Amino acid sequence: MSGMLELLLQHKIVAILRGIEDHHADDTAQALIDGGIHMMEITMNTEGAAVMIERWRTKFDGKAAVGAGTVTDVVLAEQAVAAGAQFLISPNLDEEVIAYGRERGLSVWPGVMTPTEIVKAWKAGADAVKIFPMGTLGVGYLQEIRGPLNDIPMMATGGVDLHNIADYFKAGANAVGMGGKLVNLEWVREGKFDQVTERARQFTDAVKDL
Repeated sequence: MSGMLELLLQHKIVAILRGIEDHHADDTAQALIDGGIHMMEITMNTEGAAVMIERWRTKFDGKAAVGAGTVTDVVLAEQAVAAGAQFLISPNLDEEVIAYGRERGLSVWPGVMTPTEIVKAWKAGADAVKIFPMGTLGVGYLQEIRGPLNDIPMMATGGVDLHNIADYFKAGANAVGMGGKLVNLEWVREGKFDQVTERARQFTDAVKDL
């Protein structure tokens, strides 16, 4: 099992930072780490994503794993890897991205929805898949596909909140990806980093009890 997959299964939450401004980024990451978050992804459609990834790799070394999100093709995968991303996450299944990551010993967790896509991603070498968009599909969907596909690690992304996070894991999620419900960018812009930490702590405590 890869080191990143091990971390994912152990800590169960990936914080998704999309649209974060560079001057708030470091304080936000620190606030999340203080709240118990150990895995963070900066989406590649965030301005200056590669620069932030590179900086975080040094700044938060040993505190949190830093990956790239929204890696929709190999060009973005190359940029992310050059910046030092430790794992790659996509909203889509691109087998070239999986191959690119694997050649470099990196975990790639592609976005998939149907059973066909899930198995295809697994066969292409993804060591986990991201079931997306979970907010629309709902936990019932996850539970249903879990029956026949019980050996593939699944991260559920979309729709996770404090009141339903336990349901995601009961339905068969091994981990969850969380954006705005975890990282409130309005709090970030207002400098309320203690609230960011507190929210992170609520989620990390919730998964500890599972």
